[in-house]
Amino acid sequence: MSSSSAGRARRAFIGSFTSAGGRGITAVAVDADTGALAVLADTAAVPDPSFLAVGTAPGTGATVLYAVSETPEGGAAALAVDDGPPRLIGEVRAVAGDSPTHLALAAGHLLTANYGSGGVTALPVRDDGGLGPVASVLRHEGSGPDSGRQASPHAHQVLADPSGKWVLSVDLGTDSVRVCALDEGTGTLRLHAETALRPGTGPRHLAFHPSGGHVYVLNELEPTVTVCRWNAADGSLDPVGEVPVLPDGADAGDGARTYPSELAVSHDGRFLWTANRGHDSISVLTLDDTAEKPVLAAAVGCGGRWPRDLTLDPTGRWLYVANEHSGDVSWFAVDAETGIPAHAGSVEAPAASCVVFV
Repeated sequence: MSSSSAGRARRAFIGSFTSAGGRGITAVAVDADTGALAVLADTAAVPDPSFLAVGTAPGTGATVLYAVSETPEGGAAALAVDDGPPRLIGEVRAVAGDSPTHLALAAGHLLTANYGSGGVTALPVRDDGGLGPVASVLRHEGSGPDSGRQASPHAHQVLADPSGKWVLSVDLGTDSVRVCALDEGTGTLRLHAETALRPGTGPRHLAFHPSGGHVYVLNELEPTVTVCRWNAADGSLDPVGEVPVLPDGADAGDGARTYPSELAVSHDGRFLWTANRGHDSISVLTLDDTAEKPVLAAAVGCGGRWPRDLTLDPTGRWLYVANEHSGDVSWFAVDAETGIPAHAGSVEAPAASCVVFV
């Protein structure tokens, strides 16, 4: 890395499964010119920190890293991220839920999506960025037609909408997205509405279009994206279409299924990318001015095996893929005209599960 590049380097953090040989949370430097990652330090202070989020301590303005602990006991933690390895702020907090897979910040609280028990937990964020005990838990109810995967609710993602008024939770087990209100003072979550998606699709994650008027829901049990209109004024989510994320006839090989994992939308709203486990690919979908008709343009290799997470960096120039089974994070240069990513490098990251930037 040149001295000029080092001076403009960003930092990122990689989450991984410690139970599968991962290092926990790894801090990496990001070369601004090449997108390359270089390992700085790691910590295993949080068991199975499979998903991470970045926030700011309300009292100090310091950057804070938040992590789930995707264990049967279920936990969440806050970590300081100054020089050196990330350091716990306080204790790993129980979330009163089983196997949290995702987390997000909203209205002074950290929210976790608890896959195993099927619900969303709210924990208050203290002035130092640390977490208080559970303020509320919103339990999901229902099931789906896939008896092996949908016998009960499985909240997989929780995310605040761009207006900050609503919280959306995606449930793979009930084939639905719930819209909730969060009381900033008490941390109470209240169900506002539930939008049903096509039975058996198994929605996993969603992403907003930059305009804020559309939501794209990535389905895990069928390799498709459901397009929805979003109205922040009344908190309504309305499905308007569904499109495949793989070419006709594509499969994972040997009859194995493909399980899409994550999606991202370009900053200019022209492209949508998905990561596809099994097929081990990144799909590129183009978006027109209506934002309602994604068209599959290409599918390229993910640089490894079992891409669990896909992240667009803050500049929009690079895509990063956490390949869980091959144990690496690969980065791709995004073609500004076509949206097609080109593999540019990889760094070893055993049992990698996500990447976030600061």
